[in-house]
Amino acid sequence: MKEIRKFINGFKEFRKEYYCRDDSPFLELQDHQAPSTMVIACSDSRTDPSLILQCEPGEIFVVRNIANIVPPYEPDTKLHGVSSALEYAVKFLKVQNIIILGHSSCGGIKSLMADEISEEDEFISRWLSVLSSVREKVRAHYQSVSVEACTACEMASILHSLNNLLTFPWIAEQVENGTLEIHGWYFDLKDGHLLSYNDESRLFEPLTLPILPLCGSVVNQTE
Repeated sequence: MKEIRKFINGFKEFRKEYYCRDDSPFLELQDHQAPSTMVIACSDSRTDPSLILQCEPGEIFVVRNIANIVPPYEPDTKLHGVSSALEYAVKFLKVQNIIILGHSSCGGIKSLMADEISEEDEFISRWLSVLSSVREKVRAHYQSVSVEACTACEMASILHSLNNLLTFPWIAEQVENGTLEIHGWYFDLKDGHLLSYNDESRLFEPLTLPILPLCGSVVNQTE
């Protein structure tokens, strides 16, 4: 009950901060939303995109799932949560950006790499199987389930999901004509850096230059 009381108190602060101030963003958001960006993030409790990116209400349209996966385009009769969110964001909200936000120390990727399947697992392993080809390539290269291998799989899975985005014809068309951009970002929990995949260098590179120091470090930075 202690945790629930904390959440209730948090909601009171939320109302005070966002609803009761004169310039409340909800004055304009009560009847519509118009986010410029969709973020597909992991459900991990440490990686809330609104917190990491310091967004106001209404700025980003967020979908979270295990390991921030985008499945391929499959217009069949099955249930497709991520695909339906993509359709709504692109076709109806008309977002201009889609960010796939991965992160270090991802439990889903670790389980995928180690083939850790619980007897009680009904949905997780099947969901992670979207990344089976990524896992096999990474394991073949590293030949072990090390921290480095898991990091490589975390990053490679972002690229795999970026490619899967382009299997959606109405996403590929907008990317081609320049009305939609897609981005692969990686949040490093260890040092607090945010990296972005660069198509030209084929590397994940820091979005903040110069690289920010670790918290508590004293480093002289130049503009």
